Amino acid sequence: MTGSSRPPTTARRAGGRPLLLGLLILCYAVAAVGGLAAGDAGDTYASLALPAWAPPSWLFGPVWTVLYATIAVAGWLVARTAHPGRRRAMTAWTLQLALNLAWTPLFFAAGRYGLAFADIALMTVAVTATVLLFHRVDRRAAALLLPYLCWVVFAAALNWRIWVENG
Repeated sequence: MTGSSRPPTTARRAGGRPLLLGLLILCYAVAAVGGLAAGDAGDTYASLALPAWAPPSWLFGPVWTVLYATIAVAGWLVARTAHPGRRRAMTAWTLQLALNLAWTPLFFAAGRYGLAFADIALMTVAVTATVLLFHRVDRRAAALLLPYLCWVVFAAALNWRIWVENG
């Protein structure tokens, strides 16, 4: 298979567009729950003592919109293979998405910056594990998650500073 990063013995499973659509819906449902939990996130964010390197609040929506799409597509690339590492990789993908789901309510709705930091630290580990496991199954999927990993590491650093400054 020219251009593929998978071993030639890896077969494709069923799961074309309906699977992709389902994963997109799942990822954007996580975003919607986060949006509902965040409520007045812009006002909350503006009221916090922020480091000089904190991005403006308007940037988060566009960034997460793109990242959720890449998370879904990466999951789709892995979920549709018959690779023996698929199940473990998708378990890590599901775990990181669950941790992602928990962060916004902890940070914005509950104002629990320390617990939110613990969650995002675990999310960083889970996303890193997902990237490594995806790399074994489909390198394209792992590459799609690298911007997400970078953003989560950045967000963890920002969460830490907010916790320290606003604790």
